[in-house]
Amino acid sequence: MTSKPQTERPPLAVVILAAGLGTRMKSDAPKVLHEVCGRPMLAYVIDAALSVSPERIVVVTGPDQEAIAEIMPVGCERAVQRERRGTGDAVRAGLEPLADFAGDVMVLYGDVPLVHGDFVAGLFQRHLDADAAATLTTVRLDDPAHYGRIVRDERDNVARIIEYRDASPDEREIDEINVGLYVFRSDALRPALARLSSDNDQGELYLTDVVHLLIDAEHVVATFESDDEEMCMGVNSRVELAIVNGAMRWRLLERLMLAGVSVEDPDTTYVDWGVEIGRDTMIRANTHLLGRTTVGAASEIGPGSFLRDAFVGDRARVVSSHLYECVISSGCSVGPFAYIRPNTVLAEGAKAGTFVEIKNSRIGEGSKVPHLSYVGDAVIGRDSNIAAGNITANYDGFEKHPTTIGDNVRTGSDTTMVAPVVIGDGAFTAAGSVITRDVPPGALGVARGKQENVAGYAERRAARRLRESLDEGAT
Repeated sequence: MTSKPQTERPPLAVVILAAGLGTRMKSDAPKVLHEVCGRPMLAYVIDAALSVSPERIVVVTGPDQEAIAEIMPVGCERAVQRERRGTGDAVRAGLEPLADFAGDVMVLYGDVPLVHGDFVAGLFQRHLDADAAATLTTVRLDDPAHYGRIVRDERDNVARIIEYRDASPDEREIDEINVGLYVFRSDALRPALARLSSDNDQGELYLTDVVHLLIDAEHVVATFESDDEEMCMGVNSRVELAIVNGAMRWRLLERLMLAGVSVEDPDTTYVDWGVEIGRDTMIRANTHLLGRTTVGAASEIGPGSFLRDAFVGDRARVVSSHLYECVISSGCSVGPFAYIRPNTVLAEGAKAGTFVEIKNSRIGEGSKVPHLSYVGDAVIGRDSNIAAGNITANYDGFEKHPTTIGDNVRTGSDTTMVAPVVIGDGAFTAAGSVITRDVPPGALGVARGKQENVAGYAERRAARRLRESLDEGAT
């Protein structure tokens, strides 16, 4: 028995419509560049398109939207819709770079960031299975609101798409709506686009009219019925942007939890796209993990922590602290209420404790800055302890200078190290010292004024206050 030969998949091009001004966003930025979980919403749509390995991807922008082109990956082409005259006109513009393309054309929208690869693959496969000239996505909603309705004939085929404002009371009861994501056979799409008319209230060319023209010409028009209501959500206002952000955030958290991460309170945990977390790590409530943040395995982050572009290793703990562009190695402890600034490295087993600020510094293996200290532009060796209230005075009013602290150093409380200065291995500083010169290895640095006790000061002060009070009463 011979198997049935597989038909070769026709070539596919994807046209992404991204020229919308987003008037309701009340923003100077192009709508599709507004971020969803730390990433322009258009980037998600491009990823979905790439997942089906199309031959070409064309992103349609307005003439004044060069910023969109700047975030497009290599291989994506830009087409310009010179006048914003509706979705039909936008697809026309998108086909201009595809003049020599023969195959199927998928149309996606740059403001529908919850679209994903499985959906795009399903839509395309449905189009191929139906051998259709056009396939449109539909979804059934409990409350279809003001979306366009799908009207079907007695054979359950699409008869037309009717806008809410034009629908009769009976038609408004239809719960199946047009999502606006399509696949067309290019040899059917091009002539239909050429026949579009702008004779309507908006004076625009509608892509839905292409569907009507194909139905009238007795082409096969299929539907891909999705049960993913979230995936179909577009963004036209900041309110909808917040809703989509919430949906995407849950997707990201769900993926992490299924990979072995514990999330104490998903409702108050915020993660950006691309954040990576190892298994058996606990993310406590009210925590933000943003940008290119990576957290290792068996660590604990939060509650109330904020990390952006930070690397945290395995078995580390970060409590109620802010970390930016820093490296926290395995076994480290940070916080509560620490502020770790860019270009800081905590080596394995180091500690930055309560109300500690560190920037542009390296804290060596096993070293501790336990509380109430500022460390800037410094290198601290292994197994050193920086006592409470220490400051590296790194700025002289003109330039920043380094502080170098060796291995096994013990500084006293309230020590100020005026850079540039070196504290040698095994050295000590006395509490309350202002260190302006290098301290040799193994030495004790003492730099404070000689104490003098003034006897009877309290009595004399009280007598003076009494005299001043009597003088004021006399006047």
